[in-house]
Amino acid sequence: MYFSRPQEVIGVATVSAVLDEFNRRPAAEAETELLACCAVPDWARAVAAGRPYPDVAAVVAVADAALRRLHWSEVARALAAHPRIGERPTGTGRESAWSRREQSALDGADRDTRAALARANQEYEQRFGYLFLVFADGRTDGELLAAARRRLGNDPGTEREVVRDELRQIALLRLSRLLS
Repeated sequence: MYFSRPQEVIGVATVSAVLDEFNRRPAAEAETELLACCAVPDWARAVAAGRPYPDVAAVVAVADAALRRLHWSEVARALAAHPRIGERPTGTGRESAWSRREQSALDGADRDTRAALARANQEYEQRFGYLFLVFADGRTDGELLAAARRRLGNDPGTEREVVRDELRQIALLRLSRLLS
């Protein structure tokens, strides 16, 4: 279910009707909504358990702290829910819609750029053993390709930390969209 109510102004404080609805949902429903932001059940449970939240900033702070505590196995699980950069998801759910929106810079990419990105994805997966994840929102096709090539030079420990941060940025963007 999508949250889509406008904000209501109460005195000098702005309270989001979407956040109010999120706060009132049964835990299982809130967790399901959160899993579209980051496919880690323990993370979704931790964020849902913090309700009610006074404002979106409070939700984001709790979500951010929980993301920073993820074990690598949880990060790997979340990676499995993301499409390869340049391979647009065909699903109809919220996650697929967000991925299409986040990767929209690739809509106008030429054949050479797409082929180079596919090769970079393949090299990355062979080198590191998992999907190349990058915060794509607002970045050009050239920037995404350059990021893939640059990160191929990382050692495995450094790259895991980069992936953690990319996942964190994506999840927090999606959480903000969920609650707006």
